[in-house]
Amino acid sequence: MAAKKLLILPGDGIGVEVMTQVRRIIDWMAKKRKIEFDISEGLLGGAAYDVHGTPYPTQTLEAALAADAVLLGAVGGPKWDDLPFDKKPERGLLGIRKDMGLFANLRPATVLDALADASTLKHDVVAGLDIMILRELTGGLYFGEPRGIETLADGSRKGFNTLVYTTPEIVRIGRVAFELARKRNKKLCSVDKANVLECTVLWREEMIKLQKEEFPDVELTHMYVDNAAMQLVRNPKQFDVMVTENMFGDILSDCAAMLTGSLGMLPSASLGAADAEGRRKALYEPVHGSAPDIAGKDMANPLATILSFAMCLRYSFNMDAEAEMIETAVKTVLKGGLRTADIMQAGKAKVSTTVMGEAVVRELDKIS
Repeated sequence: MAAKKLLILPGDGIGVEVMTQVRRIIDWMAKKRKIEFDISEGLLGGAAYDVHGTPYPTQTLEAALAADAVLLGAVGGPKWDDLPFDKKPERGLLGIRKDMGLFANLRPATVLDALADASTLKHDVVAGLDIMILRELTGGLYFGEPRGIETLADGSRKGFNTLVYTTPEIVRIGRVAFELARKRNKKLCSVDKANVLECTVLWREEMIKLQKEEFPDVELTHMYVDNAAMQLVRNPKQFDVMVTENMFGDILSDCAAMLTGSLGMLPSASLGAADAEGRRKALYEPVHGSAPDIAGKDMANPLATILSFAMCLRYSFNMDAEAEMIETAVKTVLKGGLRTADIMQAGKAKVSTTVMGEAVVRELDKIS
């Protein structure tokens, strides 16, 4: 199999540690499956600022655009809190998403059988949960103009952001959502705030139009974002695929993540538009942050990053069999009772980042 170009951006905090465990799996695939990756490594976020004076160096963008896929650890931390707004680590993450055209963020919230009791919700509420939240990633409040902070004539200050979406932006994320729903259970819930915000009135109207014209076989429902947040903790299994705008998706996907017991378990994929050959620019990353309080202590959960790599294999490299092997190995390790601190349960064995990564590799040996 021809080498695939993979750019690895460990980032900040625990990003470096969890990415080391992914490199173990990549090495295993080269040795045991004869699958080679053309790997390059770059800087993003605080680590990039420390070296280049910017969280988003030009060479990182160039490498990302040249790669078949990008795998990111995490960015940010208190070390960089006092930097100017445009120099903060998070600006690097927003920048690379925008420049790569990564408009579709896929965040699965799946409760594995072994972790059904790790959630703060009752077992019967979350057992078997399998939701896909699709978040629009390059528009909305996070990117809309005008934006800023200004001083008024009376000396007081005003902060302002703009929530804006166009028909093409809504249709392209809607089309991805309907296609995902069609491959699952043909149920899509579009989340908006159409009772208050005109921008999301347009969102709802375009979703309805798209469903009628292209996806009549998919059941489309609508829900206000405040109700959606409540329903996620009340009866999450009513949902299958959810689609929403950038800020709503940011909040709801983190809410759904905690239904599973830990942010340390959840992967994500950010995809761009398909080219003439059906390939998409793509960035894969765990949902968790840089967790600076435990960085360097070999305590972080590497499974979300490992599962993000599995998503990379599936969506960017069409390696479904290998992706399923990794996912099965993770499930088996958890079933065997190993836990990192974030998912620790009574009667289980607490292990380090390194030991968890090694355990997944050992299970891969057994599967192969």
